[in-house]
Amino acid sequence: MEQRHLGRTGLRVSRIGLGTLTWGRDTDEHDAADMLKTFWEAGGTLVDTADVYGDGESEYLLGRLVDGLVPRRDLVISTKAGSVADPDRRCDGSRGHLLAALDASLERLGTDHVDVWHVHVYDPGTPLEETLQALDLAVASGRARYAGVANFCGWQLAKAATWQLAAPGTRTRLASTQLEYSLLQRGVEREVLPAALDLGVGLLPSSPLGRGVLTGKYRHTTPPDSRGASEHLAPFVEPYLDDTATRIVDAVTTAADGLAVTPLQVALAWVRDRPGVTAPIVGARNAQQLTAALSVEALSLPDEICRALDDVSAPVHRYPDHDWSTL
Repeated sequence: MEQRHLGRTGLRVSRIGLGTLTWGRDTDEHDAADMLKTFWEAGGTLVDTADVYGDGESEYLLGRLVDGLVPRRDLVISTKAGSVADPDRRCDGSRGHLLAALDASLERLGTDHVDVWHVHVYDPGTPLEETLQALDLAVASGRARYAGVANFCGWQLAKAATWQLAAPGTRTRLASTQLEYSLLQRGVEREVLPAALDLGVGLLPSSPLGRGVLTGKYRHTTPPDSRGASEHLAPFVEPYLDDTATRIVDAVTTAADGLAVTPLQVALAWVRDRPGVTAPIVGARNAQQLTAALSVEALSLPDEICRALDDVSAPVHRYPDHDWSTL
């Protein structure tokens, strides 16, 4: 699998990442092991998790599989901290919480360092410089090799990345940012992507298949074994089952038919090769699904197909998101 630099750093990662959101909850150890081995054998390196996935079970399961199944040195492990399961405070970006969470993640993962550590969410209740100092301390101590953020909007990302660049050698530059991005969700193009491109931050898109909708599986019905039929994941899928999504999925299916490939391959190739994208994070239910996603490595979409998909999925961008002179 082709490797790409993560932002403006020396770290190289596979241009498709493996997501573990459901590991330890909906995905058992057998399926997780099959997927990790399939991913590794295909040349994949970037494995993404978080301390809240499965209440820590995702990290724990990944840690049990590493070394026994796949050499630790062959993986780029990314995890996150800062999202908390508290109805009164859904995020905690305090230095104390973040560093304690990192230590707990390392214990569950069974490693002395993670390769990329992300602040999972912006915390308006904590000064940003305090949150970012936790990243500096983690890198300086060797517990994290690189640092990033997730779910930061445009101004939050720009402020954080600029703050880190203001003291080179003292503060660690942001290597990456992780947000949802697909043909069904192009909101990052308004401000996040321009900021990331300007500041040298690599984008790791989550839900690159539109929460599974872009595979076409929901065009006529909801498969009983799909996330859309799952009690706790159905609300996650439902927002992408509207008329707008249907129109975009139909266009993806038409493109796939014309190229003799699958809608999954078309949708994933589109987001993988967008400017500023380093590696979409793909979550699969089993090794068969993951193999289907990894087969996109051989596909590059023709320019005319990209333009057609751009047009049919184009978000509404008005002032001030576009240059005022074009309005």
